[in-house]
Amino acid sequence: MQPKNDKKTIRAWAMFDWANSAYNLVITSTIFPAFYVAITTNKATHDEVVFFGKRFVNTALSNYVLAAAYLVIALLLPILTSIADYRGSKRIFMKCFTWLGALACCGLFFFNADRLEFGMICFGLAAIGYSGGFVFYNSYLPEIATPDMQDAVSAKGFTYGYIGSVILQVVCFVFVLSPKTFGLTGMSSAQLSFLLVGVWWISFAYIPFTILPKGSPNAQTHHKNLIKGGFIELGKVWQQVKNMPLLKRYLPAFFCYSMGVQTIMLVAAGFGAKVLNLPAANLIATILIIQLVAIAGANLMAKLSEKYGNILVLAGVVVIWIVVCIAAYFITTAIQFYFLAAVVGLVMGGIQSLSRSTYSKYLPQNIPDTASFFSFYDVTEKLAIVGGMFSFALVEELTGSMRNSALTLIVFFVPGLVLLISLYIKESRIKSQELR
Repeated sequence: MQPKNDKKTIRAWAMFDWANSAYNLVITSTIFPAFYVAITTNKATHDEVVFFGKRFVNTALSNYVLAAAYLVIALLLPILTSIADYRGSKRIFMKCFTWLGALACCGLFFFNADRLEFGMICFGLAAIGYSGGFVFYNSYLPEIATPDMQDAVSAKGFTYGYIGSVILQVVCFVFVLSPKTFGLTGMSSAQLSFLLVGVWWISFAYIPFTILPKGSPNAQTHHKNLIKGGFIELGKVWQQVKNMPLLKRYLPAFFCYSMGVQTIMLVAAGFGAKVLNLPAANLIATILIIQLVAIAGANLMAKLSEKYGNILVLAGVVVIWIVVCIAAYFITTAIQFYFLAAVVGLVMGGIQSLSRSTYSKYLPQNIPDTASFFSFYDVTEKLAIVGGMFSFALVEELTGSMRNSALTLIVFFVPGLVLLISLYIKESRIKSQELR
C-alpha cells in the first residue's frame, strides 16, 4: 500500500479537481446558463420550450435535466463503487466518467435553439460524467491522507479546483467579452467555451490518472460474478455503516443541508440572468469573484475546524446559508446580488471541503473499500441534488417565480441544522466517556 501524506500523490489527486472544476464553473455556473437563457427566452411563449413534445419553463427544464442526471448517478454508483473495490478498478471508472463528461461538453459546441433535445442530453451526460468521476476521486482521500491531514488535503483539492477553473474561465471570458476580436459571434464564443472545457477536462485529468494508485482488489478470489461480487461488497459496507453511530447521524444531516447548498450553487447564475436581468459578462465576473473567495473560504473553514471542531463549524455555516436564502428572496439590484454572491463564495468552498473531510474522518481507518464507503456519501449528495433541483424547478413552475424557489430551500437547511446540533451533542458525550 502506498504511504499516506505523500506530497506528489496529494498534488496529483488535487489536479483532478483542477481538471473537472472547469465544467462546474463554465457549464453549470456561468456561460452555459447565460447562453441557455438567452437562446430560449421568449416573452410571447412565457419562456416555455418544447422538449420531446412536452412544454416546460426554460429554466425549470434545465433544472429537471440536472435532477434526472444526478438520479441516474445515485442509482448507478452504489453498484459501480462496490465493483470498483471488489476488483480494484476505481481509477478505470474515474477515466470512463471523465471521458463521458468531457466528450459531452465538446458536444455542446453544436448546441443551439434548433437542437434543444441534443443540447439537453449533452448537458445531462456532462453532469453524469462530472459527478460519477467525483465519487471515485473522493474515495482516494482516506487512502492518501491520515485523519489529521484530511481537512487540509480536502481543502487543497478544492483550492486547486477553484484556481484551475478560474484560469479557464478567464480565457473563455475573453472570447465572450470580445468575440469580434477573434472573428466570433456572441453565441459561437460561448459554444467555443464548451469545447475548451471538454479539452481542458480530459487533458489535465491524465495527471492524476498517471500517478494515483489504480486501487487494490478487496476480494479474496475473482471467481464470483462481477455484479454479484459488487452487491456482496456493498452489503458488507452497509452493515458496517449501521454500526457507526456518528456516521449514521451525519449522513441525514449532510443530506438535508446539501439539498439547499448544491441547488443554490447550480441555479445562482440562472437566477441572476432571469430574475435580475444581469448580462452574461456581469454574471461571469461575479462567479469568478465567488471562486476566488471560495479559495479563502475552504482554507478558513479548515482552520476554524481545528479550533472549534468540524460539526460546530458546519452548523454555523448552515445558519449563514439560511440567511442567504432569505436575502435572495428580497434582493432587487445588481449590487445586492454581487454582495450576496461574495457571501455564497465564502461559505461554498468551506462547506464542501469540510463536509467531505468530516465524512472521511468518521470512516474506519486503513480500509481497502474506500470507494464503496464513499458511495454512501456521494449517493446521499446526489439524491440531495435531485430533491433540491426538482423542488426548485417545481416551485418555479407552480408560482412563476424563482424567488419563491429560493425561499423554499430554507425547508431543507433547518432540519440539517437541527441534525448537526444533535450530532455535536452525541459526539461530545462520546468524547467525554472516552476521557473518563
